[in-house]
Amino acid sequence: MSPVTLTLIGGPTALIEMGSFRLLTDPTFDPPGLYQEKPVRFEKTSGPAIPADAVGALDAILLSHDQHLDNLDKSGRALLPRAGATFTTLAGATRLGGNAIGLAPFETRELRRPDGGKLFVTATPARHGPVGIEPISGDVVGFLLGNDEPGDAVYVTGDTVWYEGIAEVAAVSHPRW
Repeated sequence: MSPVTLTLIGGPTALIEMGSFRLLTDPTFDPPGLYQEKPVRFEKTSGPAIPADAVGALDAILLSHDQHLDNLDKSGRALLPRAGATFTTLAGATRLGGNAIGLAPFETRELRRPDGGKLFVTATPARHGPVGIEPISGDVVGFLLGNDEPGDAVYVTGDTVWYEGIAEVAAVSHPRW
């Protein structure tokens, strides 16, 4: 298995180093404070363990969704252009533009590095709350990361609750997983 290092930065934000690849989940780097009171109160109580400018080079950002400040805040949004790609939902890619690549569940894209390394990024089903919440909360995805080695994969659930779509990820037979 490729070496995998996970560094928790805070909240949903983690740096994933998988082989030679560097990926960041749901970038949130704003300082603590009250950001929103309605319709849901959003108050961040602690800052990131690593500031955005210290994260270093990124091959990609894995963005479960772009609609909520607790998964993509202002500082995180400013970080998006620094990555080679931002993988997210189809609707999110349309809203974000730039380097954003929208993926439907079980759609796969190949990420390549100049050193010849390759990583497969597959969107996975996710749901942000109970059945029917999508018109309110928006769409969301998770990610499965793998290479050509069978069984060499990392699953990033994204901002989801448990539902039958999560079980589908385990049930899918794929040579890269």
